[in-house]
Amino acid sequence: MAKLVSPPPKFTQDEWTVSNLTKYHTAEAERSRSERLIAESQRLMNETEQTTRRTQRDVNKKLEQRIDDVDFWKSELDRKLEEITNETDMMLEYKTRLEKGIEACEEPLRIAQTCLANRQNRASIDLVHDDVERQLLKEVETIQGVMELLMRTHEQAVEQIRLNRSAKFHLEKDLRDKLSALNIDDFCSTLTNNTPDIGYAGSAVKIQANSVTPQDWRSFSDDNIAKADKQKNLSIQLRSLIDGVLVQTADDMQKQVDATNLAFRKRVDETKLAKSKLEDHLGKVMDEVTSQEKNNASLRKAINDKEAPMQVAQTRLGNREQRPNVELCRDPVQYRLVGEVGEISENVQRLQELLYASDSELKGLRRNQLILEEDIEVKANSLHIDEVQCMQLREGINIKSF
Repeated sequence: MAKLVSPPPKFTQDEWTVSNLTKYHTAEAERSRSERLIAESQRLMNETEQTTRRTQRDVNKKLEQRIDDVDFWKSELDRKLEEITNETDMMLEYKTRLEKGIEACEEPLRIAQTCLANRQNRASIDLVHDDVERQLLKEVETIQGVMELLMRTHEQAVEQIRLNRSAKFHLEKDLRDKLSALNIDDFCSTLTNNTPDIGYAGSAVKIQANSVTPQDWRSFSDDNIAKADKQKNLSIQLRSLIDGVLVQTADDMQKQVDATNLAFRKRVDETKLAKSKLEDHLGKVMDEVTSQEKNNASLRKAINDKEAPMQVAQTRLGNREQRPNVELCRDPVQYRLVGEVGEISENVQRLQELLYASDSELKGLRRNQLILEEDIEVKANSLHIDEVQCMQLREGINIKSF
């Protein structure tokens, strides 16, 4: 038997009406909320679009300002880099001048030392510690002092060049960083919403822990410029000092060389005068030697000439001894003959004394002649050393401002 199905429940007319009204209100509320959401969405979209555009314009403006700032500091760094580079190049030229100055001292020093060595070959009494030697020793001391000063100044120049290059290195490094940053910011400033290949970089949305403040950024470049400026000023001061040192040292050396040359000329004149006087005395001594030799010969002849008269007188006396007996008389002839022998003997004695004196004087004259000749040779040797070996050598000294 078929099961009877219960009929669906029936609602009342009021329930039906309420149900319809509820649905009307619900639909109206949903529609109203939807309209409000649409309106809010449109407002928010407009607001965010405006905010995004405004923010993007602000970012673009700040990028432009940043690019201007970086470009300004890049220009300042470029200017200071050019200045320190030019100053370093000039300092290198001054370093070269100092090296040439040191090298230019070597030849005058060698010449002065050679002159001192040459003058050690002076002989006898001419090996004297004269004004020339004092001036030569002072010249060597002056040149060595100049070389030491130039070498110390050269060391200062080398150190200043190192400091200049260090400042230049930091400027160049800062400039490379600035140029890199400028290229990056220039590229960023060209990016738009329609630029291809833009994408998300969520990991970059942060403030890097190792980043610096704008003040630190400005101070970094400002410090580099200040350091470079300081080294440039120190370099300029050192170049001025080097100019003064080179001029003063060259002047000191020239004055001493002139003083030494003057001493040489005076000494040569003194030696020539002494040599001339010695030659005059030598001539007179040689004349006197000739006269004394003639006198000596005359004395010997006079002595020899007395032999015959002595023989005659003694022969007469010998013969008269043979007179016989009373004829052996002490007559005037006998006395006179005895007196003649004595007289001749005395005269010969006197002549022999004079001959001895003449021989002694002749030996003395000849010794003096040898002494004069040796001294003249000594003076000639000294003149050759001072006038030929030294003064001609010193003509090669050419001192000028290094």
